[in-house]
Amino acid sequence: MSVVAVIGAQWGDEGKGKIVDMLSEKARYVVRFSGGDNAGHTVVNPHGTFKLRLTPSGIFYKDTTSIIGNGVVINPAVLNKEIDDLNSRGIDTSRLLISDRAHLIMPYHLAIEELEEEALGDKAIGTTHKGIGPAFTDKVARTGIRAGDLLDKKVFKDKLTVALTNKNKVLTKIYRGYALSFDSIYNQYCKFADRWAPFICDTSVVLAEAIARNEPVLLEGAQGVLLDPDYGTYPFATSSSPMAAGACLGSGIAPNKLTHILGVFKSYQTRVGAGPMPTELNDETGNTIRELAHEYGTVSGRARRCGWFDTVAARLSARVNGYNSIVITRLDVLDTLPRVKICTGYKIDGKSIDNFPASIATLEKCEPVYEELPGWQKSTAKTRIFSELPNRAKKYITRLEELTSCPVSMISVGERREETIIRKSVF
Repeated sequence: MSVVAVIGAQWGDEGKGKIVDMLSEKARYVVRFSGGDNAGHTVVNPHGTFKLRLTPSGIFYKDTTSIIGNGVVINPAVLNKEIDDLNSRGIDTSRLLISDRAHLIMPYHLAIEELEEEALGDKAIGTTHKGIGPAFTDKVARTGIRAGDLLDKKVFKDKLTVALTNKNKVLTKIYRGYALSFDSIYNQYCKFADRWAPFICDTSVVLAEAIARNEPVLLEGAQGVLLDPDYGTYPFATSSSPMAAGACLGSGIAPNKLTHILGVFKSYQTRVGAGPMPTELNDETGNTIRELAHEYGTVSGRARRCGWFDTVAARLSARVNGYNSIVITRLDVLDTLPRVKICTGYKIDGKSIDNFPASIATLEKCEPVYEELPGWQKSTAKTRIFSELPNRAKKYITRLEELTSCPVSMISVGERREETIIRKSVF
């Protein structure tokens, strides 16, 4: 039995899409377990370049079943468009399953989030305005609508009636916005129901049966640990857990079934949106990294903030997830730099700390303590064996292993599947 969870180990955008795409070749089931269409994966494979928002990366393999798990909130319009786009490019999506427990993003979620962010002004969280937060709010408040509700249109009608009555009060009386049409939403979502009905099921049962047959399962995360609502930079966080524990909850797989937890780190660090980032580079080096790596959001298009690798944050990430091994991606981005730095600790008012603080106010005061290493200034793009990397690049990887206390099982040196150094298989 092999059940591998792929976890974004930083603030998201670590290159998980490529890693999941590679590992999906050996998996029979690939499960997206958290988030929504606010997080995207860019996948480059023999079929072309794809920017996925909701569809698991296993969709490109004809013998692999792709599952959108119960931990995901789904915007049906976005999923429909994504499926249509994949089909138009020759990708078979008939092996896609949707958890009947997955919550749906409704039009009022998008409207409310936009108005909330506008009302917050310069205190806004910096969301992608995709309705993710309000959808998860309704889930916790027990007022959400789930994919399984679409299978019974009377049930769906009753739930929508209650929900929209309340949401229209919020839209009109609190935010002075416009009320939404019941008939328009009901008819639109009934069309989604007609299309999706064959694919909606209890996917936790499907996965339990697969594990009982010893079929390999891959759990695909969205975003990153430092955006977790408990252990990330709250409130500048996402609304569902991108951690290993969240992988179990969001897929319906018991924790004792996980056989390998794989953390994905960039060789540097990026962040989209607001919130503290101690190693951020607001200088020419940061701009250089951004342009070399094309660091712009897959979904939002926003420029990503770039900084040096932060091992204080990485140790928190490793501790709360229990990585069996880690991946270092985008090593090739650093190829031309004369010097590279690693953050090994923080200082606050001259006092050293080596743990990632929970308080945003404290984290904003943290000054990074750096260890500087000479750059290798040689291309790594064609390297496929660790021993053939430039010596200084090997030293950099080895130092990251030492500082995170995690073995590096894979190193990505380009966007394509084959541009990878595999030191140890996780399946």
